Amino acid sequence: QVQLVASGGGLVQPGGSLRLSCVASGSIFGIYNMGWYRQAPGKERELVATITKGGNTNYSDSVKGRFTISRDDAKNAVYLQMNSLKPEDTAVYYCNGDVGVARGVAMNYWGKGTLVTVSS
Repeated sequence: QVQLVASGGGLVQPGGSLRLSCVASGSIFGIYNMGWYRQAPGKERELVATITKGGNTNYSDSVKGRFTISRDDAKNAVYLQMNSLKPEDTAVYYCNGDVGVARGVAMNYWGKGTLVTVSS
């Protein structure tokens, strides 16, 4: 069974940092385009950052310059380094991506999310 397992969330003070991790597990044939999304209370889920198989990245304007997405294909993992955190970054963060399930076949999966709370 393929899963995306996200971790690293927690409570942090404004201005602090957190690093989120997402690891694809199960019988997989690598990871492809991956991304992080977030959903704040009472709001819709929104894109935070994406990274292609080739390493090209894209960020929402609200996190550009503060967050960095990266990947380690050997570990089937994607990361989100979050610096200079603000209270408005408080949300459940979800990992999403295309995971190889057979040679030449990929399917899109969502992780269960990890809660980030930015508060003093």
